[in-house]
Amino acid sequence: MLSPEKNQSGAIVFILWGFSDYPDLQVPLFLLFLTIYAVTVMGNVGMIVIIKINPKLHTPMYVFLKHLSFVDFCYSTIATPKLLENLVVEDRSISIKACITQFFFGLTCVITEMVMLAVMAYDRFVAICYPLLYTVSMSPKRCALLVTVAYSWGIVSSILVTYSLLVLSFCETQIINNFVCEYSVFLSASCSDTHFSETMLFIFPNLSAVCTLIVILTSYVFIFVTILKMHSASGRYKAFSTCASHFTAVTIFYGTILFLYCIPNSKSSWLVVKVGSVFYIVVIPMLNPLIYSLRNNDVKETFRKLMNLKIISQ
Repeated sequence: MLSPEKNQSGAIVFILWGFSDYPDLQVPLFLLFLTIYAVTVMGNVGMIVIIKINPKLHTPMYVFLKHLSFVDFCYSTIATPKLLENLVVEDRSISIKACITQFFFGLTCVITEMVMLAVMAYDRFVAICYPLLYTVSMSPKRCALLVTVAYSWGIVSSILVTYSLLVLSFCETQIINNFVCEYSVFLSASCSDTHFSETMLFIFPNLSAVCTLIVILTSYVFIFVTILKMHSASGRYKAFSTCASHFTAVTIFYGTILFLYCIPNSKSSWLVVKVGSVFYIVVIPMLNPLIYSLRNNDVKETFRKLMNLKIISQ
């Protein structure tokens, strides 16, 4: 039987304050974020289509890239439409169930992307350090297993962390000084013991971030050592170029996470947190397909063929 406190939770809502402090910027921000979201959808869906239709791109690196694009598309779609809605409506409230649901899917995408980036780093490590064993080590069966692990760990971790929120009771309406539902908001709005929830948060998202970052850094240490040992300048350039896009994406992704983690929790830092969250949730999913496509001749060639076919059909 639910306690009186928990019975109150059903009528309590959260308010996504977002960028309400800047009423004159609501329309420009709406247009800006709508443009970014449109580019994100076209970029990530386009990347998935290009990889699917071009047989030359049916390699492990592009298989992982296809799933990374899918995760980016989902992550942006989870938060951006609500952000756009709150910029044009006066009622910015969101139910606790909807907030927890948004948090669950958002956390699933974040953790899955962490693991996927680590898998892609391992793929580059095998390709550069052990090229003769690459076909065996990164067989279709092995690739499918790694992709399954990425999604499974993201889902399982999110279920456990979200469960730790469902056992909380909430006593009052909470203003979220951001445009997304954050874990800290649930803890601050709770009127029950949050020790279990804090422990789950510490174990799963933080453990995922640390472990995947260790895999990525270790892979790149071996990659750089192997590249420096190459005698051919063209070989070194080719090896560096195959890693440049992934290394750039990893730097932006984890750099933003560390930046947000290091910001002190104070009123003066709220704007910085919101801007950082926009970059993390809205901008990065748009940048990833651009980063991977600009330096990839196969992707650009497939895109040009698609555009030519479209022009001819018209």
